[in-house]
Amino acid sequence: MTDDLEKLFDKFPFFLYETLVNSSYKTKLIEIVVDLGRRPEARYSIGPGYLSQKIVSWQDLDYITKRIGKFSNENRAGIERTLHRISCIRNRQFLITGLTCRVGRSIFGAISIIRDLLESDYSILILGKPGIGKTTIIREIGRVLSDEMEKRVIIVDTSNEIGGESDIPHLGIGRARRMQVAITESQHQIMIEAVENHMPEVIIIDEIANSLEVLAARTIAEKGVKLIGTTHGDCLENLIKNPTLVDLIGGIQYVTLSDEEAKRRKTQKTILERTTYPTFTIVVEMNQQNFWTVHEDVKMSIDMVLRGQEYLEQVRSLSLLNTITIISRQNSNKGGLFGSPNSSYLSKTWHSLNVSKEIQTFQLKSKPLIIYSYSISDNLLKEALCRMGVKFKMTNEVKNASIIIGLKKYLKKNNSLISIANNYNIPTYSLNFISYYGLVRLFSTINNSQ
Repeated sequence: MTDDLEKLFDKFPFFLYETLVNSSYKTKLIEIVVDLGRRPEARYSIGPGYLSQKIVSWQDLDYITKRIGKFSNENRAGIERTLHRISCIRNRQFLITGLTCRVGRSIFGAISIIRDLLESDYSILILGKPGIGKTTIIREIGRVLSDEMEKRVIIVDTSNEIGGESDIPHLGIGRARRMQVAITESQHQIMIEAVENHMPEVIIIDEIANSLEVLAARTIAEKGVKLIGTTHGDCLENLIKNPTLVDLIGGIQYVTLSDEEAKRRKTQKTILERTTYPTFTIVVEMNQQNFWTVHEDVKMSIDMVLRGQEYLEQVRSLSLLNTITIISRQNSNKGGLFGSPNSSYLSKTWHSLNVSKEIQTFQLKSKPLIIYSYSISDNLLKEALCRMGVKFKMTNEVKNASIIIGLKKYLKKNNSLISIANNYNIPTYSLNFISYYGLVRLFSTINNSQ
């Protein structure tokens, strides 16, 4: 984790600086609130606390504002080469009477809980309440996609929260490129410009908020570019009820059925149905920092919600021991869209999958595997295999390989590769998409077959 707290603390008067520097809860700091005529307050993940008995004066506010960047038309400012954000409150004369100094952090490994979803080609929408860490997550997603998966990534950074307050983006986004937005109202135009001018494979957008940005997101998706976006919301049902954002997941409309069809479905004649395909294939609900709900097929989940039927959703959690637990549960929504969902765990239909970085290793009985990878990034494969403890070597010669691993949709088109594999009796393993959990199952099969 990198947070550059010293650069933030240095902007405060000495009586606050001294308290902040000596605090034993610095790593838990979320934001600092400084309001005129009140005691300064720090808000930590464990709760709030006052920083001083001294009342904040005009001079204190003036001292801070002169040491940070200029405020935008959104009343936001930043600190050069950091991820911190300072927002101000103004009176009727536009004088600053309060400051909210929010700590920005770059946390490496923050997306391990959904790493397998990033390795697919599907667009992902992340839902969460304000302050839960959506921006931190997509910052790390940008780094992983650009550095580790070698994708061409462009981040549309409206308020400079993702890449920091500088023309040179923060190292937390890796090799991803960042496009700044001069005014908030033009974010949708920059989104389209990113696709037309810079040929990205992935576009990352923080806080999709209005109908123009929703339309731009759909336009980008239809051009074949993968989208990673965030928006405010608590759960999928909240998104369906939001008239501005519902088009992100296909939109809804009232449909009148015939008497026979209504009788066959055992529903009323007027029902709600999804209008079109969702812009985002996967929706992730950030319920808590390390406790997320995943809808891997959002189209099916929405259809089930609108019909008032039960549907499956994944619950993923990350423990302090870096153990990822995935449990699928049945969400009972018999009350329909406006009913009260009741979730119950299903142990018979789905099983929990526990993957520990320290424990999950494979001691293969034979010599180290010689792997020929086809249509898969070698760096990504090496990272996953090293994490599992598999002894292996990579080769560029098919004839020297002991196994071939590739994506199914590309392998089945390469008849010559399949022919060579058959002639030399080289086992070929195909994956629908590369993921850590898929590789765990694959090498478990290889290990048992030896």
